[in-house]
Amino acid sequence: MSEMNSSAVVSTEAKSAATEFLATFKTFKDDMARRITQMGTRIDALDRKNADFRRPALSTSAMEALPHRKALSAYVRTGDDDALRALEVETKGLNTQVAAEGGFLIDPQTSDRIDTVLRSGASLRALARVVTVEASAYDVLIDHEEIGAGWIDEVSPVAETTAPTIDRISIPLHELSASPKASQRVLDDTAFDVEGWLAERIADRFLRAESEAFVSGDGVNKPTGFLTKTHVPNDSWTWGNIGYVATGTAGDFDPNNSGDALVDLVYALNADYRA
Repeated sequence: MSEMNSSAVVSTEAKSAATEFLATFKTFKDDMARRITQMGTRIDALDRKNADFRRPALSTSAMEALPHRKALSAYVRTGDDDALRALEVETKGLNTQVAAEGGFLIDPQTSDRIDTVLRSGASLRALARVVTVEASAYDVLIDHEEIGAGWIDEVSPVAETTAPTIDRISIPLHELSASPKASQRVLDDTAFDVEGWLAERIADRFLRAESEAFVSGDGVNKPTGFLTKTHVPNDSWTWGNIGYVATGTAGDFDPNNSGDALVDLVYALNADYRA
């Protein structure tokens, strides 16, 4: 009996709670409906109040009545271009033909490179031996003399032959430099690569200055050119001089044997250098 009474009590309480919740929700719903109605009434009142002060909508009839629009519309719809041809062309006060009236405002197209006038670029570096040096001089060992050799048979005693003689030549190092200046604005704002252009010009100038010094340098803070050595007839040539082959006629070739001097000049060199 006690369990049945407990179930009845719980059921009664649940029904009572559900009834109270429904009554509360209905009250809330009615209140929200009333508030929404009041808000709508206030909005309508504001619209009516501002109706007298609201700016009227802009008319599009004026835009449609513009001559060029009407002419374009006629051309698109019917293909009639008479109205377009009849339009008066307006002239502007600014133009690019006169610099002061707008020409200065148009930036010209600038080439993205600098054309350099070609100069002689023949270099002896292609024939020279290029080395990397970290000291103030570069020493070269020179073998002046030929090593002795001779033919013998199987039973003959072997005689001592002459040994080569070695000499040391010290080549002082000289510095070739160039230091052109360019502002940061020029490097940043120009249309072409100024930095790359300067590097190419410096390399080209170094090449020509180096070749000139190798040929005719006086040895003062630069290499000594091979043409600055003492010139002697090739028959009496000694180490450190420049040998030459005479043509036999001053300022010209010998008229009788004009080609002999060229042949003698070629074969004056050792075979290793003739190529």
